Amino acid sequence: MRILVTGAAGFIASHLCEKLADSGHEVFGIDNFNDYYNPELKKLNADDLAKKGIKIFNLDLNADLSEVFEKPYDYIYHLAAQPGISSDTTLEEYVNNNIYATQNLLEAVLKYNLGLKSFINIATSSVYGVEATVNEEMPAKPVSFYGTTKLAAEQLVLGLQRLGKLNACSIRLYSVYGPRERPEKLYTKLIENLYNDKPFPLFEGSVKHERSFTYVGDIVDGLVAIIGKEDAVNGEIINLGTDEVNTTQDGINAVEQIMNKKLIIDNKPPRKGDQQRTEAVIDKARKLLNYEPKVTLKKGLEEQVKWYKEKFID
Repeated sequence: MRILVTGAAGFIASHLCEKLADSGHEVFGIDNFNDYYNPELKKLNADDLAKKGIKIFNLDLNADLSEVFEKPYDYIYHLAAQPGISSDTTLEEYVNNNIYATQNLLEAVLKYNLGLKSFINIATSSVYGVEATVNEEMPAKPVSFYGTTKLAAEQLVLGLQRLGKLNACSIRLYSVYGPRERPEKLYTKLIENLYNDKPFPLFEGSVKHERSFTYVGDIVDGLVAIIGKEDAVNGEIINLGTDEVNTTQDGINAVEQIMNKKLIIDNKPPRKGDQQRTEAVIDKARKLLNYEPKVTLKKGLEEQVKWYKEKFID
C-alpha cells in the first residue's frame, strides 16, 4: 500500500512511519519542521526515517500540496497539528495549524486522491474536557484552544464522510509517551531534568492528576490495525489508549526508580486547561481493531530512558 503520514518527523508519526515501512508499505511523510520545539530533534527522527527509505516532503499543510499528490495514496494518516496547551501559543496558531491546515489537506485529497481507501484523522482525548473518562458517544466538552480546534478539525473530516465524499475515521489518543516524546512533555522533560539535576516545574495539583499513559508502540499498533478494516471503521470515532490509570506521581516515582535519582521540584501555580483525569474507554477499539495495549508504564518508561541516553547522553 502507498501511505501518506502528516507530521511525519514528530513523535507518534515517526514511529508510525517506521512500523508501516517495516510492514512492507510504501510510506511518504510531510512535515514543516516548525520551531514549536527544537527542529533538530525532528531532524533526528527524519534521519531515522530516511534510513528506511521514507521520503518526507518539507512543506506546511497550508501550502500548495500538488507536489505531495503526484501519485495517489491508499491511506492517509493525519497527525500534524499544533499540540499542547501552552499559554505561549496563540489561538490564531491553533486555528491555522489545526483547522485551516486540515481543511487544505482535505481539499487536496478531494482534488487529487478520490480513490483513497481511508483518511485516518488523529484526534485527542482533550476534546472531552476536564474529565476524559467516557466512551465515544458522549458529547465533547473541550476546555482548551487545543481541544477545541482539534474537535473542529475532526468534524471537518467527518463532515465529508457524512456527505459521502470521503471514507474516514477519527482516532482520539490518550496521553501518549515513549521514545521521541516532545521535549516539553512530562516524561522527556522529567528524564532530562533528572539527568542534569535541574528543578522540574510541577504545576499545583498535577501530581494527583490521573492519566491513561499509553506507550507509543501500543498506539501505533492500533493505528496500523485500521489497514484492511477501513469499511468497519468508516465514519467512526474511536478512543485509543490504555484503561490502566496512573497518577503523575506514579510516573515520577517510576522514573526516579529507573534512574536511581531524586527529582528536584519547582512548584508552579495551576495550569489553565489541564485535564484532571483521563481513563480511556477502549471497548470500541477492542471490538473493531482487536486492539489490546500491552506495555506497562514501568516498561515503557524504561524504553524512554534508554532512548534518551542513546540520543543525548552516550
